[in-house]
Amino acid sequence: MGTEDFKQQEKNGDSDNQQPERKSPGVLKIMQSIIAGAFGVQSDKRRQEDFSSHSPLPYIIAGLLFTIGFVVTLVLIVEVVLSGQ
Repeated sequence: MGTEDFKQQEKNGDSDNQQPERKSPGVLKIMQSIIAGAFGVQSDKRRQEDFSSHSPLPYIIAGLLFTIGFVVTLVLIVEVVLSGQ
């Protein structure tokens, strides 16, 4: 096969090396993955889906926001409990 044939295949989308188009995960799926991962109950199938997603950035941002929210919630609970004594 010549280079012209290969270029034509790429234009037509007939290349053998094409990967299936990855759909970016929705907000609900990201939240479910973050919460399941935080509690250690995420399935291997779901973890593989998360790692094969388009970009890790949504998971990183959601993980940081969850962690900050979790810590703030714990601090508020401790303050409420200690102020009641």
